[in-house]
Amino acid sequence: MEGQRGRQTASLAQKPATTEPNRTEAALSHTGSCGFQRGLHSRCAERDGDHTEKTRTRTRPERAFVCTKVLQHLATGAAGEAELPDVQEPQLTAIPDPEPLAFPEPQLPAIPNSELHTVPDSQPTAIPDPELLTFPEHQPPGIPDPELLSVSEPQPPAIPYPELLTFPEAHLAAIPDTEPPVFPKPQPFLSPSGPQTPRLLTSQTVLAARRAHRGSRKKQNKNPYKKLKKVLEILRLKREEISVAAEEVNGVVKHLLSRLRNRESEFKGVQQLNTGSYYEHVKISAPNEFDVMFKLEVPRIQLQEYRDTGAFYLVKLGRIPRGNPLAHFLVDEILSASKMLSKFREIIKEEVKEIKGIDVSVEKEKPGSPAVTLLIRNPEEISVDIILALESKGSWPVSTKEGLPIKNWLGTKVRTNLRREPFYLVPKNAKVGNGFQGKTWRLSFSHTEKYILNNHGIEKTCCESAGVKCCRKDCLKLMKYLLEQLKKEYEELDAFCSYHVKTAIFHMWTEKPQDSQWDPKHLSTCFDDFLTFFAECLRTETLMHYFIPKFNLFSQELIDQNSKEFLSTRIEYERNNGFPIFDKF
Repeated sequence: MEGQRGRQTASLAQKPATTEPNRTEAALSHTGSCGFQRGLHSRCAERDGDHTEKTRTRTRPERAFVCTKVLQHLATGAAGEAELPDVQEPQLTAIPDPEPLAFPEPQLPAIPNSELHTVPDSQPTAIPDPELLTFPEHQPPGIPDPELLSVSEPQPPAIPYPELLTFPEAHLAAIPDTEPPVFPKPQPFLSPSGPQTPRLLTSQTVLAARRAHRGSRKKQNKNPYKKLKKVLEILRLKREEISVAAEEVNGVVKHLLSRLRNRESEFKGVQQLNTGSYYEHVKISAPNEFDVMFKLEVPRIQLQEYRDTGAFYLVKLGRIPRGNPLAHFLVDEILSASKMLSKFREIIKEEVKEIKGIDVSVEKEKPGSPAVTLLIRNPEEISVDIILALESKGSWPVSTKEGLPIKNWLGTKVRTNLRREPFYLVPKNAKVGNGFQGKTWRLSFSHTEKYILNNHGIEKTCCESAGVKCCRKDCLKLMKYLLEQLKKEYEELDAFCSYHVKTAIFHMWTEKPQDSQWDPKHLSTCFDDFLTFFAECLRTETLMHYFIPKFNLFSQELIDQNSKEFLSTRIEYERNNGFPIFDKF
């Protein structure tokens, strides 16, 4: 090795010195060992006596020139006066450069944190730059330094973003050093109300979601559908009870009809006509109320409308034959409703006393009522309203011309056929101030109403065994029950009756004629719409008679404004609070 160095030195000494060293000389100066270069510089400095800092501050060409001189001097001194043989200059360019230390790009090791700080000595080339592996002393174990993530140019390792891994110190203290935690990739939390800005799912967001879920469940519980269905189930009449009640009522009615026909009286020709909620199949709660009409045909009658009401009339008999029993009830050629009803009541009371085996009595007369009410106790109380009615087979009065608006619902043909049926007059007196006009009769269309209720669908098979069901009658029953319960608690509502509810539902069915609009699945919505309509009628004080368009059932003369406002307030309260009155079964 020393011989080779000597030959190289001699060869370099024979070359003329140049001001600018060539690249070969520069390469040689750099390919030698570091110790050899330092020795040359130190000897050169000792010879020249230059111990200043100029040697270190010379430029690169100057340093190369000095090194050349030093080499020539050493070569001359080593060989003496003898000539050195010609030595071919080595091809320095052919000498392969030693491989530089290759420092690979540091990769984040997928090993526990404890191994990141301890690197085996047997693999020096795999040691990353120490500056890259410096961890701050305050950094907790198991979490990489954020600066370390910026070194790796390839795809970053599957470690969550540092900003998402910030946890309170209490959590870090509970993490063992030997097994660093594996943090899952955070998932965005979406609130129930819809897409929101993604955020980390924390215990607070979970609690908020649970509260929102409970809140939505409470809101769903406010949906009255289940409660309404439960009420309808309770209101449904039981067959056993119906059979017992119907048997009692039919026994009493048959006895009275038989006695009236066999009795020489003004009512010898009466016939039975079943009307009312029981026969319309909209009776609620229990079969404890029945309406029975005793109709009496009176041909060739003349009607005179009373005070442009359209509903109340004065009745005159045409060509009264001698011995007509109704002549006893004429007052100034006007058939007095009050006188005729009083006589009818008297006969009923007499005949009731003759009924054996049934506990039945006649209730006290109610002012303005057209019925004689019987009370049967066996053992439950059953109320039976027997209503006297005059039957006329003539044309319906002019006041009804625009009534019965069912053309777009049940059809024009049905309306025409219904108007060809007889109409009836009941001894309901018109209200005059605080009293009643005893001579007046009121139009009755109970038989037509029964037909509509039993044939209520635009499709002729609606609610039949083979037809599609609807919730029209269910809404009527619910509203009747709501009014009935309210009247039990508030005497301010005595002026209202089930006929107001039935009239309102007829108008609703006209406005919504399609069977699909009364789908049983939408019972709560349909019932709410009906309540809205009824409340609007109360607010505007307008509920027009279904058969007599100009007769307002909610006029100031019939019901005062305070009563209507009170009922409207109670209905609104029930709607807003989930119908608490329905819980009082």
